[in-house]
Amino acid sequence: MISKVRSVTAQDALQQADLHKAIDGNCPFELNPLATDAAGKEKPWRRGILLTHGLSDSPYIMRHLADVFQENGFRVMAVLLPGHGTRPGDLLDVTWQEWAKAVAYGTDKLAAEVDEVYLGGYSAGGALSIYQSLQDQRVRGLFLFAPAIGITHRAAFARLHKLVSWLVPCMKWVDIKPDNDIYKYESFAKNTATQMYQLTLALGAELKQRVLNIPIFTVASMDDKTVNTVSTLEFMAQHENASNKLILYSKDTTQFSNNVSGGNIEWVNSFIPEQKILGSAHTAILVSPDDEHYGVHGNYANCIHYYRDNMEKYVACTMHPSECWLGEILEKNLEIGVLRRLMYNPNFAALKKSLKLFIDNLP
Repeated sequence: MISKVRSVTAQDALQQADLHKAIDGNCPFELNPLATDAAGKEKPWRRGILLTHGLSDSPYIMRHLADVFQENGFRVMAVLLPGHGTRPGDLLDVTWQEWAKAVAYGTDKLAAEVDEVYLGGYSAGGALSIYQSLQDQRVRGLFLFAPAIGITHRAAFARLHKLVSWLVPCMKWVDIKPDNDIYKYESFAKNTATQMYQLTLALGAELKQRVLNIPIFTVASMDDKTVNTVSTLEFMAQHENASNKLILYSKDTTQFSNNVSGGNIEWVNSFIPEQKILGSAHTAILVSPDDEHYGVHGNYANCIHYYRDNMEKYVACTMHPSECWLGEILEKNLEIGVLRRLMYNPNFAALKKSLKLFIDNLP
């Protein structure tokens, strides 16, 4: 009886620990700068950055990036977008305007504490950061990571589900998955795609009216399946600044000339066969290989592309992740063997150095 009680107690403690991790990772957070010379002239801090996560993600995805900015003298705030950090169903009725209001609110809070306001965003968070900067002259610069400036036009048809979903509720979803990831929804509501598409249309209309003349640091991948990286290249070419920096992950560094961003491009080879990495992925930009959840030895393996369609490979992918190839979910990659979507950046250490150099040279 005693051993049974101890076993149950240990299990409960483990569940409580996982619960606290999930709550902490899904909550918005803030960090004070570590630098001794980070004090501002008119506000408590000189520089600050608002970080915005992507669709179906949570602030957890911004944690490693937040540490980099903290180390480089920034006051950091990370926002939680409406509909996120709870359950996938909370994205069924949210609007992109609500996301934009959350970013605007966060910007106001940050501006009250820092002399210089910067915005940083991943995927949809990148698009929202650009949108806010076009409305807000307080923004001194942008840090964009696989920004969702352009997405597939098929997202425009996602709204059509409303014609039948009142009768067939499952039609509200693109995918209904196990949702085993405690920091990211695996299930995906069609409304999410609709709102994202409408955001890109609104952003495109704003960009036609104004050119941004602020420093922009952007990281993108030519292997990306989720966003249109060509749209990101065109954005960087349109909004030139002497301080701009573009880091581009690709298996083929000859696809584009350096003219797309004033020549200030850092090409990074994303093919690392000795690590079984076939290329980068949309999900593989911001996370360190040391991350305990998404990293090399992390406790989560992204295998949801096999769920239902190939349960044998789904089991192999989830149970034996070290035997899988890593990369984006592309047909040519799937043909090679069991594929796990890459969730970390094997070049994260180099990215940190590039970020520091860019920050050191800000005007």
